[in-house]
Amino acid sequence: MVEVWLPYGDSEVCVRIPTTSLLDVIKPKDVDVPPDPQEEIRSALKNPVEGKSIEDIAKSETKVSIVLKESFLQINRMIICTLIDELRSAGIRDEDVTLIIAHDPFRLSSEHDLPTDTSLSERLRIIWHNHRDGENVYFGSSPSGIKFYLNRNFLEADVKILVGTVEPHPIIGYTGGWELIFPGIADTDSSNEIFKLELDEITMRGRLKDNPVYEEISGAAEKIHVDLALHVVMNGEFKLVKVFAGEVNKSFLEAVKFADSIYRIPVEDRADVVFISPGGSYFDATFQESTLCLDTALDVLGKKKDLILVAECSHGFGDKEFLETILKYPNLRLLRKDLERKFSIPKLMAYRLMNVLQRINLSMVT
Repeated sequence: MVEVWLPYGDSEVCVRIPTTSLLDVIKPKDVDVPPDPQEEIRSALKNPVEGKSIEDIAKSETKVSIVLKESFLQINRMIICTLIDELRSAGIRDEDVTLIIAHDPFRLSSEHDLPTDTSLSERLRIIWHNHRDGENVYFGSSPSGIKFYLNRNFLEADVKILVGTVEPHPIIGYTGGWELIFPGIADTDSSNEIFKLELDEITMRGRLKDNPVYEEISGAAEKIHVDLALHVVMNGEFKLVKVFAGEVNKSFLEAVKFADSIYRIPVEDRADVVFISPGGSYFDATFQESTLCLDTALDVLGKKKDLILVAECSHGFGDKEFLETILKYPNLRLLRKDLERKFSIPKLMAYRLMNVLQRINLSMVT
């Protein structure tokens, strides 16, 4: 028997499989962690992929806004502490820095999980982006004509900085880059109109080219002047392994290229049974969030074969609308009509789950 340990909340679950039955254990490739992660961040800031360094863009009495996703708290603390030190060295006062926590509609927000240490939270202005706030400002339209409204604090800043991790995303292709703007600091209506393009069913995890959602986000956000982006790539243990800083697009694409070398794994044979974990705590807090990983199994599992989801779901089922949608609609056709009429992210996630369930048999360990 072979023992395979799968992340489950803050712990692990052991799956015992007969040696002759195990085809493969698919996980991100092993990559060495730099000896000094903070030095890796500082080096990236001082040697941008393209564009200006902090010393070039930050001047005394400059108002700075930093957009940061609420995830991977340990990495976020390290990034923000290092970034603030560099800004301070360039003459920026702490009181002139606003940290905007980006909204992620695919994750349940936890405002108590402050992504900075206590000393920073006492000195910086920290706000959580309100995607329903009437104070979001109209900025322009996307290539297809979608009007978008963005966070006023970000738009009014003298210096705008984006900070995020780069990892495969089931709809956008990869997180990071302009995803920190859409949906990060956009209003609900703007984001919903863009994510409605997912109904074309040609988006794919890890794909940017010919991805309508990514192209729409990029086309809209490129109208926004961003001074600096900081992109972090992690290994399978969610530890920082590489940082790319500089102009948004160039640093993002370099980060994606490196991330591809970690996350894109060749698979030869399809399996009859696949055990899958969303990745443990943060990713498996609810059943709704746990389902985001299911599409990754479709390329390695035979049609109508068995997929076993291992997820703790410590916070229960998830959004009420997600559950109501699953219970209400007997088929995808009716749900699609409803999504076209009145779109929402919880209903889209229910749609994606129902689409997967048409192709595999799903069981769950929780």
